[in-house]
Parts: sequence; C-alpha cells; structure tokens
Amino acid sequence: MSFFNSLTFIPDWPVLVQFAIATFILSITPGPDMTLFVGRALSEGKAAGFACLAGASSGIVIHTTMVAIGLSALIIASPSAFWVLKVVGAGYLVFLAIQALRKGSAFSPEKSSGKKHTLFQNWATGLGINLLNPKIILFNMTFLPQFVSAHDPHAPGKLFFLGLSFIPLSLPVVVPMILAADKFAGLLKKNPTVTRWVDYVFAGVFSVFALKILLAEGK
Repeated sequence: MSFFNSLTFIPDWPVLVQFAIATFILSITPGPDMTLFVGRALSEGKAAGFACLAGASSGIVIHTTMVAIGLSALIIASPSAFWVLKVVGAGYLVFLAIQALRKGSAFSPEKSSGKKHTLFQNWATGLGINLLNPKIILFNMTFLPQFVSAHDPHAPGKLFFLGLSFIPLSLPVVVPMILAADKFAGLLKKNPTVTRWVDYVFAGVFSVFALKILLAEGK
C-alpha cells in the first residue's frame, strides 16, 4: 500500500477511468492519424501501418513533454491562469463536439501507388503528421488540464503520466484496426452511419466532460 501511495504522479482511479474513456473515444474517431495507419496497412502491408503508428506515438511523446512542461510552469506561476485555461478548454471541447456533429469524421485511406516506402519513411511520415498538426497541440493544451487540479502539488507529474498513458491506452483500439485494415476500412466505407455514431458518441462524451468541469469550477 505504501508503495502505491508513493506513486504520486498517478491520478486517482476515477480520473484514470475518465481519461481512459476519453482516450477510447479519441482512438476510434477517424482522423489523419487513423487514415494514415489503415491506409498504409492496406497499400503496403501491416508493417508499414505499425511503422506509421510508431512515428505518431513518437510525436505524442514530444507533444506531451512540451505541453506538460508548459502547463506545469503555468501552475507554478499562476494557478488562477491555469483555472482560466481549464474553463477555456472546456469551451473548446464543446466546440469540438459541435464540429463533430456538423461536419463529421473524415476517413479516406490512400490507394496503392505501386511505390513502397521504407519502414523509416513510414515512421517519419507518422511523426510528421503528428508534429505538424497544430490541432494536436491545442487539444493537448486544453484537454489534459481537465484531469488535474491547479492546487494539486503533484499536478506536473500527473500531466506527464496522463499524456504519455494515451499511447498504451490507445493501442488496444488502434492495433486491431491495422491488423484488420481491409475489413475495418470496408466497414467505414460501406456503413457511413458507423462513423456518424462515433461522432455522436464523441460529441456526447466531450460535452459531458466540458459541463462537468464548468460546473466544478463554478462552485
């Protein structure tokens, strides 16, 4: 018991469960990363898909480190500013929910071009798509604060832990997609209602998170 109590960077179970749910919803929502993984698996084989996944995961590590350092500095400098960021972040989650309902998810895997990339090239492509997407930076800056308190002395460690845990939490969802790329892509193409339901779930879950934080901060 004392060992687990010493792991101050691990959030409480309710927070971990909420974060895991949010990660699951994000993982099944079609976007640039998923399109790349499945598209390369379809056109060049599963190894290419996993190489792209490794590249994107490397990008998540970099993004998380940068964002967590910035948020940690903000907590130390001004807990009030961090609170404002959380409220703004809640509003951004509502905006994302509305966008999901209005525009829907995009999934258009690339077709085989005949020329195959090396594993390193696929890794670099995954890294580039992740690092060069400004929405990921903005999302991390507004999403991670929802799961920590500015008054928690262990908030910096928890920010790092949550950000990096996104990778192992998403693997049970993403890996099967790559392994069954042809079936998964066919499902989304032949049944567009599936992606719409994913959009509805995404919008619902993130609206609940936003409402929860707004009500909590308003007390």
